[in-house]
Amino acid sequence: MREFDLNLVRTFVLLYETRSVTATAESMHVTQPTISYGLQKLRRRFSDELFRRSGNGLVPTTTARELYRPLQNALVEIESAVSGAHSFDPASARTSFTLCLSDLGEVSLLPVLMAALPSRAPGVTLTVRPLDVVNAVDQLGRGEIDAFIASPPLSSQRVRRVPLFSEGYVGMVAADHPRLRGKRADLAALAGERHIAVFGPAGHEGPRRALEAHGLLDRVVLEVTRFSTLPYLVQDSELVAMVPRLVGRVFTAEHRVRLLELPMEIEPAQVSVYARHRHTCTPAQQWLVEFMHAELAGLGQ
Repeated sequence: MREFDLNLVRTFVLLYETRSVTATAESMHVTQPTISYGLQKLRRRFSDELFRRSGNGLVPTTTARELYRPLQNALVEIESAVSGAHSFDPASARTSFTLCLSDLGEVSLLPVLMAALPSRAPGVTLTVRPLDVVNAVDQLGRGEIDAFIASPPLSSQRVRRVPLFSEGYVGMVAADHPRLRGKRADLAALAGERHIAVFGPAGHEGPRRALEAHGLLDRVVLEVTRFSTLPYLVQDSELVAMVPRLVGRVFTAEHRVRLLELPMEIEPAQVSVYARHRHTCTPAQQWLVEFMHAELAGLGQ
């Protein structure tokens, strides 16, 4: 037991949660050989392999599954006690967080956060960087950002996902569109119109798939990379766009556009906060995740 220190507990818990030596090493800011050496000590201590390698990462043994919950609970209790002297007080803190948001996040989510921040944490400031879905997990692991919000449900075990809300889609047209006048458009009417589609790694593939499923892809006359450009293109034209409902409401308040209910089923977007695993984030970073969840959860309803 003299060799069984807190880092070994943290190593075991993170290996169980990430199923990856690489991800555990990144989270603990150590080398992969260090994690491998720790795993060897754990195996000797419990006289069990604990994790077996497979094509999808590490697979816990029966012994590991039995150990996880008591060790995870113990780790939470210990870290809570240790961090008590270094807990984060948002009312008095003077610090800055760096977030990655998509253009939709900046338009529809950032104003909500900024409205709540002065009363919750008056000394906290935010720096927002463009969301790069491909590299965001690496940026988080390197400590370049504190969290990011994305709609693709990322399956990476290197990060923790905290779901916020599920968001559906609506049609958007110019306020004075000559043909689409009601609150709802039927499929025949949409088939006769020209459409804009958003193309890129934004995680909003539902509208494009719906157009394809109904044979309307050939009606797309313009593809853009950002949703934030859509109201400018729609308000002075007869084009039709499909947008997430939440940002659509923002667009109608600021542009000469209106929303239409759509006649087709579109897979909703799953919006989540992504952050470091609880065992490797600071009390300040944990507060940030809790703050964003408290302010943003359920917004898409």
